[in-house]
Amino acid sequence: MQLESHEGQQVPNVSFKIRRDGRLVERTSEDIFSGRNVVVFALPGAFTPTCSSTHLPRYNELADRFYAVGVDEIVCLSVNDAFVMESWGEHQEAENLSLIADGNGDFAAGMGMLVDKSDIGFGKRSWRYSMLVRNGVVEKQFIEPQKPGDPFEVSDADTMLDYLDPDAGRPSFATLFSKPGCPYCARAKQMLDEARISYEVIEVGTRGVTSRTLRAMTGQATVPQVWIDGEHVGGSDEVARYFGSLTSA
Repeated sequence: MQLESHEGQQVPNVSFKIRRDGRLVERTSEDIFSGRNVVVFALPGAFTPTCSSTHLPRYNELADRFYAVGVDEIVCLSVNDAFVMESWGEHQEAENLSLIADGNGDFAAGMGMLVDKSDIGFGKRSWRYSMLVRNGVVEKQFIEPQKPGDPFEVSDADTMLDYLDPDAGRPSFATLFSKPGCPYCARAKQMLDEARISYEVIEVGTRGVTSRTLRAMTGQATVPQVWIDGEHVGGSDEVARYFGSLTSA
């Protein structure tokens, strides 16, 4: 089966059953796409490795950039039932996305993207792809190449964002090792907040994270220890100098 682009065509008119607040509700293609700009990424299955570790998280991470360039909603579609999609969403960082169950595969079939994955026990599933839909019409579609396995080369969030805005920047992200009541940690968090950099806090002394872990990673046993975009910046004084150098650059 040759998968063909649907650029310039209307999306299928189907009804979706989804779980919201513990109950089944219905959304239709009309509700989702009519008069709106929607980014869709479709994938083979909830809880599967690439979908959970890379595909979905990056769309969630870049959601603000998509919304800044006029996207109204980011939809993740999978041929799973509504209960599975709801549970998957609860196990993912997906607060900026709409996870929609294409339970019968009607949308995938209408897009010509329903494929047979019986060889791995999946039955009929969606091929992996992404698309930009404006007022119900597919403007751009990125379809993964038809080759064995589960290719993931073109339907990623960065490729779609580059299509929408080649000059769109990427959000910085930080990780901060901290201890409760640490004033230097509070200072570092304040500087990150003022720079509008999202961050994740790892509390030393909890969840098996010890000072030995900190020393092994940084050569330091003091907190805070801050990483920004993969770079180990250091403690609160080093963070202040980091932002000072950015300001003066």
